[in-house]
Amino acid sequence: MSDALPKHNPAIRTIAMPADTNPAGDIFGGWLMAQMDLAAGNTAARIARGRSATIAVDGIQFLKPVYVGDEVTLFAELESVGRTSMKIRVEAWRRARDGDESEKVTDALFTFVALDQRGRPRPVPALTRTDAN
Repeated sequence: MSDALPKHNPAIRTIAMPADTNPAGDIFGGWLMAQMDLAAGNTAARIARGRSATIAVDGIQFLKPVYVGDEVTLFAELESVGRTSMKIRVEAWRRARDGDESEKVTDALFTFVALDQRGRPRPVPALTRTDAN
């Protein structure tokens, strides 16, 4: 796991709010996982050119807490494509509202399957250079 901020554009940038906290007052891990799934899903939909669904999440480990008011930036990058599936690495970074430095809080590998109009797996279209970024 790298400690360098990714060079590619973020998939999502949001602010952690008080409604997103656990009983200890930190941002709930489930909220962060949902944001990561949204970032991966956005990337998967662009690559699949349509509907896709999350079928697995591997390797999530929370390294640091996220606090109310933090800017949370999610980076999603395609790692591989199968016939109907895509593996997308998502990194989550936090930046204190009043700070300049960002730190990675977690990452995970999301697997998506491209779906047809009936919700059945379908082939992922051939990639173009812009799809992979």
